[in-house]
Amino acid sequence: MPQLTIAEERWPIAGSFTISRGAKTEAHVVTVTLAEGHHTGRGECVPYPRYAETVPQVMAALENARGQIEAGITREDIPSLIAPHAARNALDCALWDLDAKKAGRPVWQLAGLPEPKSAITAYTLSLDTPEAMAEAAAKASHRPLLKLKLGREGDAMRLQLIRRNAPASRLIVDANEGWTPENLASMLAACADQGVELVEQPLPAGNDEALRHIARAVTVCADESAHGIGSLDDLAGKYGAINIKLDKAGGLTPAIALAHAARERGLVIMVGCMLATSLAMAPAFLLTPFAEVIDLDGPLLLKTDRAPGIRFDGSTMHPPPATLWG
Repeated sequence: MPQLTIAEERWPIAGSFTISRGAKTEAHVVTVTLAEGHHTGRGECVPYPRYAETVPQVMAALENARGQIEAGITREDIPSLIAPHAARNALDCALWDLDAKKAGRPVWQLAGLPEPKSAITAYTLSLDTPEAMAEAAAKASHRPLLKLKLGREGDAMRLQLIRRNAPASRLIVDANEGWTPENLASMLAACADQGVELVEQPLPAGNDEALRHIARAVTVCADESAHGIGSLDDLAGKYGAINIKLDKAGGLTPAIALAHAARERGLVIMVGCMLATSLAMAPAFLLTPFAEVIDLDGPLLLKTDRAPGIRFDGSTMHPPPATLWG
């Protein structure tokens, strides 16, 4: 039977990371380790206050389930055992990793997924003044895909200056619920003018009905409005894409099911992440064959990453080494 270890870790960010809801200077994560004989499986999650999940809450939920976990569970048992989706994610990924180590086969084979190949990830520019974001764009202009954190007054100017300083980069935008029904049309038009390809969550989840009634030249992607399969029906008519994150879905297992269901509905798939280390990116990387847009740059935004970690050549992200996960 597996032995469970739960740990809280803090990973400093290179500078600070700001979105429309606020700023942070570290990635605060919870890790789960399952040791059985000579084999060890690991998973990492980011409890996110936006979804009413905290590090103490997630750690307590895992601790409360210790007896059942150490008695032996399957991935199918997790949703009935633990409530916080971040906790489910860390445990689900640790079980996948443990099973892969015991079987001597990679997770992508065990899960019946395509073998992941190297892929281009977006690189995120933190929300700042228009001038500061323009300077950051100039420094990152060699990267093929930039993700712009917007959602405050002055966004149109930010877009203009960023495009001027990164003329060859593809652009996507994440407003993090920071726009309103009143400025939605003008902001989507400003995005289209600058060649933005996709806009994440322009309106607050629960107040996004205006999306049903507006023409748009840019694909609109659900993030905070999209969780598991049960959220897909409400996206129809409002969103053309979905951002799948393992911490929202509750692990790799439900994220795979969500990717299949989203594809069946004709949604563009984006695979995204919370701000975390390579241990959290590794299972999410298995979803990249489903995705038209990949945003797994968490380790690039940290001062240091876990070792061994995922190898990045600029914005090219390589498959995770088995010594890390999977």
